[in-house]
Amino acid sequence: MNSKKVYIVSGAGLSAESGIRTFRDTDGLWEEYSIEEVCSVGGFMRDRQKVLDFYDARRADIEQKEPNYAHKKLAELANTYPKNIVMLTQNVDDMLERAGCKNVIHLHGTLTDLRCEACERIFPIGYRSQEGAICPDCESYNVRHNVVMFGEAAPAYEYLQKLYNEAEMVVVIGTSGQVIDTAYMAQLVGNSILNNIDVDENHDQYFSKKLYMPATKAADEIYELVEKFLEA
Repeated sequence: MNSKKVYIVSGAGLSAESGIRTFRDTDGLWEEYSIEEVCSVGGFMRDRQKVLDFYDARRADIEQKEPNYAHKKLAELANTYPKNIVMLTQNVDDMLERAGCKNVIHLHGTLTDLRCEACERIFPIGYRSQEGAICPDCESYNVRHNVVMFGEAAPAYEYLQKLYNEAEMVVVIGTSGQVIDTAYMAQLVGNSILNNIDVDENHDQYFSKKLYMPATKAADEIYELVEKFLEA
């Protein structure tokens, strides 16, 4: 197999069809919370318990959800070409893993893990509340969600630099590019595919192929386009 690298970068739109609510939905989380309350360092400092309760609720919510067709098709693609596909996601759910995808890189962390604030150990919590959880290494009770908040570093962003340096194709699914500049990726990488529902001409103009439809509808064509590129 050749050494071509295809980076797939997904966002909330990938999991929306699994019923996982996003902040930007019309009935989304913005209506109940503000970003400052539950997704920022400042909000965490002001009301730690409120933030921990919020992530407990998100964890319980995803336990009831199932991977959709797009998750499954991406997992199939990644497993067919394991040396070529690099799977990056902004999502903190585990839908790609539950669809069978291995080695998913979560740019913003993972709901199903906790992080020890004393020793930095990351350990699994599954879908349970973190109430009473202790670090398995240092036995500290000073643990928190393993989700990156606004105002703190995202260590996995090192993989974006790898994308800039080695990607020969980039596929962007279900993200507006407001948090991570996906338009910049498309400008750097000649072969670029965008799959979103909404049109944003300022952002979208840099992509060589655009699929304006739900991820589950675009999944087969994305698979075929990537396969054709890798087999060429």
